Amino acid sequence: MRNLTTKSVMSIAGVLGAAVVLAACGSGTDSSDHSAMTHPTATATASPAPGASAAAHNEADVMFASMMVPHHQQAIDMTAMVNGRTQNTELIELARKIDAAQGPEIEQMSAWLKLWNAQPGAMDHSSMGHGDGMMTPEQMDSLHQLTGSAFDKAWLEMMIEHHQGAVDMARTELAQGQNPDAKKLAQSIIDGQEAEIGQMKQMLAG
Repeated sequence: MRNLTTKSVMSIAGVLGAAVVLAACGSGTDSSDHSAMTHPTATATASPAPGASAAAHNEADVMFASMMVPHHQQAIDMTAMVNGRTQNTELIELARKIDAAQGPEIEQMSAWLKLWNAQPGAMDHSSMGHGDGMMTPEQMDSLHQLTGSAFDKAWLEMMIEHHQGAVDMARTELAQGQNPDAKKLAQSIIDGQEAEIGQMKQMLAG
């Protein structure tokens, strides 16, 4: 009876030992699986901030953004002159549209330049190799003095020239640039400003 009891105790001990080993193995498997599931999360990269392009870029991209920022800013200066100088509702609405489009584009390109360690207007406009449509200080002063129909005519003529310069700069970016976001913006500028050029020519003819 004593021998039977001893054997029973030994059997129970063996079963318990095996259970411990199995439990340890199971714990190791769970730990391994958990590590595998969490690894992608640990190595995931954050999405880039809106309005900033970290993709590859070249000198043409930098020139496009650095020159287009002051170019857009002058267009916004021209739209600001509309207030109090004209009663032409179509021109007032066009100026509002230009301001609404080009303000955010300035912010977008400025973010790129910061990312690329460049500055707006860092290059001479003459280096573009063609007219960029920028008005001289004298032209801006002259426009500032006008009102009524004289202002409307001068503003439309200047803005057409200004827009055409932007379109030319954007076409250069499409041909020579590398950054996909900058090229996408260039195409958007071409599409939007060519349509506005057509509208302004019709306004002058009317």
